[in-house]
Amino acid sequence: MAQGIKRLGMPIAALFGLALVGLVGTSWFLNRDALQRAVEAQIRAVTGLELVVNGPIDVSVFPGSYVSFHNVGLKGADTIGPALQVDVLTANLRLLPLLLRRFEIADVMMLRPHIHVVRDGAGESNWTPFIQTIARTMKPGAENQVSFSEIRIQDGVLNYQDGTNNISEQLEDIDLSLAWPSISRSFAATGQFDWRGERVDGSISASDFVALLSGDRSGLKARIASAPLKLAFDGSVANRTSPMMEGTLTVDSPSLRNALRWTGQPQPGSGGFGRFALKARANVVGASIALTNVNVELDGNAAEGVMTYANNGRQTLQATLAADALDFTPYISTFRLLASGARDWNRQLFDLSSLSSTDLDMRLSAAKVTVGPSKLGRTAIGANLRNGTLALSVGEAQVYGGIAKGSFGIARSDTVADIKAQFQFTDVDLQACATELFGLNKLSGRGNINVSLLASGSSPFGLVQSLDGSATVTGHDGAIAGFNAEQLLKRLERRPLSGGGNFRNGSTPYTNLTIAVKFSDGVATADDIHVESPTAKITLTGTASVPSREYDLKGVASLTSASAGGNGFDLPFVVQGPWDDPLIFPDPESLIRRSPASAPLLDAVKDRKTRDAVRSVIERFTGGAARPAAAPDAAAGAPGNAPAASAENAKSN
Repeated sequence: MAQGIKRLGMPIAALFGLALVGLVGTSWFLNRDALQRAVEAQIRAVTGLELVVNGPIDVSVFPGSYVSFHNVGLKGADTIGPALQVDVLTANLRLLPLLLRRFEIADVMMLRPHIHVVRDGAGESNWTPFIQTIARTMKPGAENQVSFSEIRIQDGVLNYQDGTNNISEQLEDIDLSLAWPSISRSFAATGQFDWRGERVDGSISASDFVALLSGDRSGLKARIASAPLKLAFDGSVANRTSPMMEGTLTVDSPSLRNALRWTGQPQPGSGGFGRFALKARANVVGASIALTNVNVELDGNAAEGVMTYANNGRQTLQATLAADALDFTPYISTFRLLASGARDWNRQLFDLSSLSSTDLDMRLSAAKVTVGPSKLGRTAIGANLRNGTLALSVGEAQVYGGIAKGSFGIARSDTVADIKAQFQFTDVDLQACATELFGLNKLSGRGNINVSLLASGSSPFGLVQSLDGSATVTGHDGAIAGFNAEQLLKRLERRPLSGGGNFRNGSTPYTNLTIAVKFSDGVATADDIHVESPTAKITLTGTASVPSREYDLKGVASLTSASAGGNGFDLPFVVQGPWDDPLIFPDPESLIRRSPASAPLLDAVKDRKTRDAVRSVIERFTGGAARPAAAPDAAAGAPGNAPAASAENAKSN
């Protein structure tokens, strides 16, 4: 057997030797000019582009069979500038046809190509002849059947220009392989490139390359992967009168904000828009995308529904989505009405640029909604953004134990925001509602709130300075924290000058509450405030400055049941100071006049200066001064002094 193998090996070795000698001989006697012309003709037949060689030409048959053209340009017959410039274009030849003196290209490699794509207003480009030629030569039975099936690009650059849509893009460091095997109708392209500072790994494959080039339906799979964004499509594509795609679309991004910035899209606001994922059935027609069976996730919020996106000169997004739970906190976290750590309104200017970039029409429904500290139940929300005007509508929301409805609008005028808000809260928890919406934590109970407001400004402080509108509150079975009107009135009824003590303790329960306020240029005027309980009644009028967040109110507290044998007791009082910690003190003159001992004394003092001194001393004991004295007046405590004597009389009463 060993001898047989040796006898068989000798002829095989001789055959390979003869082939080698023939190959070397072929390389010596090969007509290199004919080889060059044949290669140029095949490239022209396959691509439809004219080959313009401006540099030297290298021809090799052994050990490698190829033709290399240096400083090459390829251009259409009807174009002036080249669509493709290549530093080195190498055409590798098939070995067997070469031995038979036929020159057939196996594949093409382009080193440092510069690809220019220019699109006109009709949708045609300078590469249209190339696409038409490829489609024609690949059809079965074509006269000039395509002769090579792969093009490799190394270290390439692509420039894209679309003057109609004012688009200019550049892809750099392109390493790409395009293959359409002659034994298959498929096409595949895989590789990497740099775009806007990010390395992108992409691939695309078509099940019927001829149909794809001809505009007929073909299966299509595409994938793009980069650090900011990953995108995949699996479906079909056609391009008869306009591009059409149908299939499954998947998008994934660790930060939607970064992905929008990378793709050159406007960024909405400054909060949220982090983790993003979308999977849907996509139907693309021209510049419009319709998504059905949508599963979308953004910042931990997951929803299902339908979406439509169009870019016909202006971007438009429409969506109808439903979710179990939505959290809007990330999107309002950067918007602060109050300055950090202060009682003053925030003076930072609004950023309204995102209102003018995209049109939006969205419907959202959720079983639970979170907006900062507010927790809402089943909620239906509508959002419409068009030409810089945003309109939000709440069809119905379960909030604060009741129901809320209303609308909120923002219209942009340069850097100024025009605000319009109308809301109705029905049977809500007044303490939770007033605390979260208005920063007032003194009110409890249940009731209704109606608000209608208008404002215009470039910051929260500017808005409150121009605030106009009205607000009404009706409540029942609650309390006002900060003072106990009933206990205070009963004590002062018995001993008017007993020393009012601390007027800011306890709470005043009520059975019915009515508040009516009108706003004008940031000042709230209260014409009708009534608080009623079985034993006391309070009425208030006055103003409250919204920009300075301070009260200036006057009222009357009354006991509804007078003591035995006496008349009803009415006590005028004043409310002044900041919203979150106001000062409440009674009118001192009314207390003095109710005291049997001090009232005649006050009337007996005719001199105004002396009368004011007496009143000042009495106010110190009643606690009625708006600003309590730091220490008693030395003169007031001197023996034999008349004011001191009056104070002693006041104490006895």
